[in-house]
Amino acid sequence: MGSIEQTAELLLCLSPAEVANLKEGINFVRNKSTGKDYILYKSKSLLRACKNMCKHQGGLFIKDIEDLDGRSVRCTKHNWKLDVSTMKYINPPGSFCQDELVVEESKENELLLLELNPPNPWDSEPRSPEDLAFGEVQITYLTHACMDLKLGDKRMVFDPWLTGPAFARGWWLLHEPPSDWLERLCQADLIYISHMHSDHLSYPTLKKLAGRRPDIPIYVGKTERPVFWNLNQSGVQLTNINVVPFGIWQQVDKNLRFMILMDGIHPEMDTCIIVEYKGHKILNTVDCTRPNGGRLPMKVDLMMSDFAGGASGFPMTFSGGKFTEETNPNPVIPEEWKAQFIKTERKKLLNYKARLVKDLQPRIYCPFAGYFVESHPSDKYIKETNIKNDPDELNNLIKKNSDVLTWTPRPGATLDLGRMLKDPTDSKGIIEPPEGTKIYKDSWDFGPYLKILNAAVGDEIFRHSSWIKEYFTWAGFKDYNLVVRMIETDEDFSPFPGGYDYLVDFLDLSFPKERPSREHPFEEIRSRVDVIRHVVKNGLLWDDLYIGFQTRLQRDPDIYHHLFWNHFQIKLPLTPPDWKSFLMYCG
Repeated sequence: MGSIEQTAELLLCLSPAEVANLKEGINFVRNKSTGKDYILYKSKSLLRACKNMCKHQGGLFIKDIEDLDGRSVRCTKHNWKLDVSTMKYINPPGSFCQDELVVEESKENELLLLELNPPNPWDSEPRSPEDLAFGEVQITYLTHACMDLKLGDKRMVFDPWLTGPAFARGWWLLHEPPSDWLERLCQADLIYISHMHSDHLSYPTLKKLAGRRPDIPIYVGKTERPVFWNLNQSGVQLTNINVVPFGIWQQVDKNLRFMILMDGIHPEMDTCIIVEYKGHKILNTVDCTRPNGGRLPMKVDLMMSDFAGGASGFPMTFSGGKFTEETNPNPVIPEEWKAQFIKTERKKLLNYKARLVKDLQPRIYCPFAGYFVESHPSDKYIKETNIKNDPDELNNLIKKNSDVLTWTPRPGATLDLGRMLKDPTDSKGIIEPPEGTKIYKDSWDFGPYLKILNAAVGDEIFRHSSWIKEYFTWAGFKDYNLVVRMIETDEDFSPFPGGYDYLVDFLDLSFPKERPSREHPFEEIRSRVDVIRHVVKNGLLWDDLYIGFQTRLQRDPDIYHHLFWNHFQIKLPLTPPDWKSFLMYCG
């Protein structure tokens, strides 16, 4: 397949008079005909430019009043700060670089802002949509982010999490999947798994599937950290995992093809997918923050995306400073502050999703991948605090601003694409589950999964305090001015009797008895002993702790250490610590 030539798109042209009016430092400029905003930084002979759009979640930048050098701007969404002179984000430090635009001077002394674009890869070898027979393309919702697609005589399943917890023991399924879910998985011709988070890559689910069909074809994107990096450790026998490059059509049969795309914010782990059958496109952006860097196909037949929020430990698991009553002059503030923060964040997410749908104009939109609940009794506080968005609220917002059809899925409900495209009012366009079908789960089998976690608590490794040095040396994060106090706790986050309580100084990776005398940021992490020991023993990522709500955190000063968390959530070594030789050495 020949690659298509890169093109330069003109985003803005400034007249000689407008160029003369540019001041030294930061200039906010707008293309009046498109309404799009840009930032231009001028310093002597240097000119740099970017879109006025935060790379984190698409927020708008404004002047940063705390910036005395006139080089940084602040995002109105989450207070991220960008140094426009370097195009690097300074808050959180060490996070992203802003994508720069090309600044060119024309012969007429105009200033041109250009964006170099690889063409939209889905436009290669375009196909015209053919008529679909009723029943030819059917999409059945199973639970959370799991959809079962019938595409002609092929079956494709997205992200099967259908049993057990995700993120150690923090997330459980909200919806009761159809009772024949395992049969459905076994009948699939191919499965797409978007990324390595356990609400999408569910080893308990895949273990059941592998028991019946170990050779089922599974497709994942070619991410920097392999999606199945932990397959050998998991003990799940899957023999047909296919890692495919981004932006290239994968042909399944003459009518069916799909293309995996990367996320613009987390290309090392997140992906999304376009499935095309007889020229009809289904876009699933899954959990991507800025799927494909914000460039997506318009007017697809069906679009699905996450919507709920609630997948972060912030601010529910934080205490100290503004998060705690004792240190707050107004005793009602902390819980109210948290509730208000969560409410505001969810609203921002809702508006962002509604705007995205309005911009892309799919024929049908379905909110999914947000149907989880913190159902374990010890997480009652999180469950009550961590309010998620309501899919119907999002769908109503979309309907208010556009003529996009919406579908709030219920387990076992099936959307017939051919019928819906021909007549959206057709009563058979969406077949709801039979009357009396159980929609919400009311019990979860906690036992077997807690037993696995508990098994780590008494492991021989933890009889030797030198496991601490062994583990953090293996983790490989250092040369960063941060001191962390780690405390192993019981269910209620009180120190675990006989548990470890220790300091790690990441500047030189030492383990001092007390905090060093130099100036240093400090973070205290209390972790439930079963989860932290399970994570340590198996060399797992700290998402199980953080996204799974299994920690309580305090930090001084109250800033987010992006490099630290990014390392422990994404960049840990691919193979676990060698505890066998550790124990031999200890013995």
